[in-house]
Amino acid sequence: MQINDELVVSIEKLSNLGFGIAKSEGFVIFVENACPQDVVKIKITKLNKNYANAKISGFITPSPHRVEPFCPMQKVCGACQLQFIDYDYQLELKREIVQDAMNKIGHLDIEIPKPVPSPQIKAFRHKIQYPVAQTKVSKRLLAGYYKPQTHDIVNIKYCPIQPEICDKIIEFVRATAPTCGVSGYDEKHHAGDLRHIVIRNSASTGENLVVLVVNSNQNNENFSKLAKCIFDKFDEVSGVCLNFNPKKTNVIMSNDTLCICGTPTINEKILDKTFMIGANTFFQVNPKSAENIFRYVKEYIADNFESPVVLDAYAGVSSFGICVSDVCKTVVSVEENKSSTDLARKIAALNSISNVEINNMDAGKFFAAEKRKFDTVILDPPRKGCTVQSLDEAVRLCKDTIIYVSCNPATLARDLKYLTEKGCRVESIQPFDMFCHTFHIENVAVIKV
Repeated sequence: MQINDELVVSIEKLSNLGFGIAKSEGFVIFVENACPQDVVKIKITKLNKNYANAKISGFITPSPHRVEPFCPMQKVCGACQLQFIDYDYQLELKREIVQDAMNKIGHLDIEIPKPVPSPQIKAFRHKIQYPVAQTKVSKRLLAGYYKPQTHDIVNIKYCPIQPEICDKIIEFVRATAPTCGVSGYDEKHHAGDLRHIVIRNSASTGENLVVLVVNSNQNNENFSKLAKCIFDKFDEVSGVCLNFNPKKTNVIMSNDTLCICGTPTINEKILDKTFMIGANTFFQVNPKSAENIFRYVKEYIADNFESPVVLDAYAGVSSFGICVSDVCKTVVSVEENKSSTDLARKIAALNSISNVEINNMDAGKFFAAEKRKFDTVILDPPRKGCTVQSLDEAVRLCKDTIIYVSCNPATLARDLKYLTEKGCRVESIQPFDMFCHTFHIENVAVIKV
């Protein structure tokens, strides 16, 4: 097999990164934009010792699950890898991804159910982060998602997976920034002003918080002028902030944010609780799907415990702790980010919640110092999962059940394998579709210690 070779293959399944998997004489080939049950002509684009990469050059027999993407930019934009597959089959493919991870990485003999679907598959994304650049000749601003495997910006005027108001705000910023003397960012030379446009949109109120991420460590007259123009233009915008990020980094936002106009937070409703979301607040991008997860966890606790004491680790703004608080005696919340714990205290007060104890501390250090025992421990770590030390301490502190919420099947499977080797038993794993039209899938695992 050589690069540029053309073959006819059948797509057998989907990889955990969303590529179609085919085989030629036993050799594995990862095919872009392929769907299981496709029979396709492919061209080899990259060759490695153990596998190859390829692109589709023609169809022999398209999969019956192929559909026309509802977004005309799907083929060039890297945001919705699976939009050409019908939604019900997307859920089945995600179930298979989780099943494979649990079998092959976790060595678990457990049947994974179909994911709980997202209540919306359009306009579901309520956090938008567009990188910004500027054309060399016309100096026109570009804002959108990156093309797959590149840092070339697809200039997106309409995105059907986000609320329509976000398109209007971004188009206004594109047109208005140059008139305010604000240039687009040049990543190659680390020059220019506006690096990203970030919008937090509330599914429950329609409010929008606009964050302009700038290549500077301080405000200036041009930035303030642009912020005021945005605030004055849109009644739906409750606040405009500047985030100062002068470092040469791929990290989108720094911790240095200044509110220029309006309020620095918006409100979101999850179950019957009101949450405040700021520029740097971690909060699920799909609030309606997140609500399904919070309800699932809350109902499990209510059905299996009477007035339990619960530990909410990696808590962010204590979303889980606050949502389950009214079926608990006490919730102890742990989060290392101080701005998140400060906001969590305000959210608890806003909801008149007095039984959530909020701790600003690294979860691992908190575990090691804690002497209390908890009926349930909720773990909601970042994609990299938990450390071995954190898992050991969670088992030590837990009297009955660990509820592990994960956005990465591979690290979840790894951590569940470790826990089962320590004598724990995985009772159930339920996937939830938080990130429609992508290969990402959220899971809630219930583990008995």
